[in-house]
Amino acid sequence: MPLYEHVFLARQDLAQAQVDGLASAATAIIEEKEGKIVKTEIWGLRNLAYRIQKNRKAYYVMLDIDAPADAIRELERQMAINEDVIRYMTVRVDEHEQGPSAMMRRGERDRSNRSDRRRDRDAA
Repeated sequence: MPLYEHVFLARQDLAQAQVDGLASAATAIIEEKEGKIVKTEIWGLRNLAYRIQKNRKAYYVMLDIDAPADAIRELERQMAINEDVIRYMTVRVDEHEQGPSAMMRRGERDRSNRSDRRRDRDAA
């Protein structure tokens, strides 16, 4: 089956449980059409480059999907009518990235840099 990466942005005023619910709803749509979700990453609440529908921030969620094209069409149809989803994008890929995505690695690197600076400040 073809491989896809699907990223969607959810409104900033949702609770984390609601964002998790959106991700599980997407998983249910894909599995209903005999596809499977290989990996789910919730990148958290992040700033947007520009305002979208009066939102300055959004929850980012990425899904690695192994599913037929009709499952992706249904997923995109459901995303388009869901008021909690601001934007979404699906890209067909040759293979899924192993391990955490670049966004997750970036967050880990930023956290480690902050703790290093804090340690240096405390030592001085």
